[in-house]
Amino acid sequence: MNTIMNIDPWGFLDDLLGVPSRTFQAMRARAAGRFPPVNVFLDDNAVLLDLQLPGKTAKDVTLTLEPQAVVIADKPVAEEGKEVQPAWSRRLDLPFRVNADKANAKFTDGILRIELPKAEKEGVKHIAIQ
Repeated sequence: MNTIMNIDPWGFLDDLLGVPSRTFQAMRARAAGRFPPVNVFLDDNAVLLDLQLPGKTAKDVTLTLEPQAVVIADKPVAEEGKEVQPAWSRRLDLPFRVNADKANAKFTDGILRIELPKAEKEGVKHIAIQ
C-alpha cells in the first residue's frame, strides 16, 4: 500500500498519463540513484572514463560511441508484453571529437574503463584554383 511518504513521483506521473515515458523513466532512475558513478580524466590526448558497475559484467552493458559523446546503458531484460528498455543509460558529451577506431573499453572487477583518444585535428585545407 502506498502512503504519501513512499510514492514515487515519476511512477505516479507515468500512471497518471497512462503512457510509459522515457523522460519520466530517466527522471525516476536519476532520483533513485541508479545511474552508475563515473570518474572522468581528461588530458591533451584522450579522455578516460571509469564507471563503477558492481555485480555487472561486460555482457550486461552496451557502449555506443558518437563523434562527440559516449552512451553507456544497461542491456534491457526482455519481458513478455512490455516495451523493452534499459534500466539506466548515461550519455556523456565530450568537449572534442574522438577517434572511434582507437577507442577501447575494458571491464575489470566491476569497473568499466573506457579510453577515448582525441581525433586528429583537421587543419586548414587550401584548394588550388584552376
